[in-house]
Amino acid sequence: MSDEPVAPRRLERMEDLVSLCARRGFVFQSSEIYGGINGFWDYGPLGAELKNNLKALWWQRVVRERPDVEGIDSAIIAHPRTWEASGHVEHFSDPMVDCRACKKRFRADQLEDSGKCSAREGSSEHDFTEPRNFNLMLRTHIGASEDDAAVAFLRAETCQPIFNDFKRVREAARQKIPFGIAQIGKAFRNEINPRNFTFRSREFEQAELEFFCHPSERERWFEHWLGERLRFYQELGFDEDHLRTRPHEDDELAHYARAAIDVEFLFPFGWQEIEGVHDRGDWDLSRHSEYSGKDLAVTDPETKEHYMPMVIETSAGVDRTCLALLVNAYEEETLEGGDSRVVMRLHPALAPIKAAVLPLSKKLAEPAHALEMELRRSMNVFYDDAGNIGRRYRRQDEAGTPFCVTIDFQSADDGKATVRDRDSMSQDRVPLEGIQAFLRDRVERRA
Repeated sequence: MSDEPVAPRRLERMEDLVSLCARRGFVFQSSEIYGGINGFWDYGPLGAELKNNLKALWWQRVVRERPDVEGIDSAIIAHPRTWEASGHVEHFSDPMVDCRACKKRFRADQLEDSGKCSAREGSSEHDFTEPRNFNLMLRTHIGASEDDAAVAFLRAETCQPIFNDFKRVREAARQKIPFGIAQIGKAFRNEINPRNFTFRSREFEQAELEFFCHPSERERWFEHWLGERLRFYQELGFDEDHLRTRPHEDDELAHYARAAIDVEFLFPFGWQEIEGVHDRGDWDLSRHSEYSGKDLAVTDPETKEHYMPMVIETSAGVDRTCLALLVNAYEEETLEGGDSRVVMRLHPALAPIKAAVLPLSKKLAEPAHALEMELRRSMNVFYDDAGNIGRRYRRQDEAGTPFCVTIDFQSADDGKATVRDRDSMSQDRVPLEGIQAFLRDRVERRA
């Protein structure tokens, strides 16, 4: 009987994805054996590979393929004056309320999600305090002293160190305006109410580009980078009906921003931002010039014009994009004969495991291990000889592995192995000496 798919079903409940992520080792609660810690997540073997593949592709497209972008890796802790100049110390706050009964804390603008109060007898309503501002910066102390002079902050965004390093990088890399500085790194925000799995966390990773240009070219570069970022998500394989752009209304814009457009993805919990493209003007460089006493303006070598560059920013949430990739990839299929499978249709370039080597019998371990070691030189491979072949296929479907290579008893005679495609479940007999090239071509192929 045919094993062709009949009716695929997209992810409808986040609980199903959360369960798969824990079961297969994509993402799970940090400090799980102690009951977890809210707002922090660990990436397991599959999740770490997925995340690293996404970051590598972003770095390739944004940094390595462009002569006008330089990459850096800045420290997580910057001089405290950095966050005074950026406005984070004074303004980086959310409205917060406390329940006097259950002692829980909520964002004042999200009280509809607060649920019932567990401590109020005869009533389910919380007893809220008046709203007050709660700064989201995570504090730490440098050195042995814990007085105010030793206070520092874990960075709330990765862009501010880029502005700190602007002059040094421009001179060291011998770049001229326009050019950009990019980095991928951790950021931290003491979110009042982390939620929606990894979407809103207290520790997260950003992939940011700050592109510096002449004031007369800011609109052109804004449109350029918006187009580049949309092409990137199309390359990742996002469905068109699950991706959109949303310009910020005037009352949403940050006080320094001239324009801002969010790239949004349709999660099971609604449309949410995964990246923002912003025209930040000269706010950041001007503020850091003021607070540091260093002139960060540039002089045009031909016109001798001395000016402060404008900044076009693209800021992508790595964890949010990983979550969107998992949501986008998840499908449940009913197969002919009543069987079913969960399959993660991740783009081969992003898939944590590129190929699984599956000997039909443990007696075939020697040639199977030889093929495994050959493939490992160029891609991440998984070896599995436990259980029947159908069950092993299903495990790899859930892991998002695009290809399974089966060594069978015929392989010794014809020098070939069976390569199964994850999405179509079609099978091809491929010569053993050609399997590496066969897989590499399909894994590295652009969407």
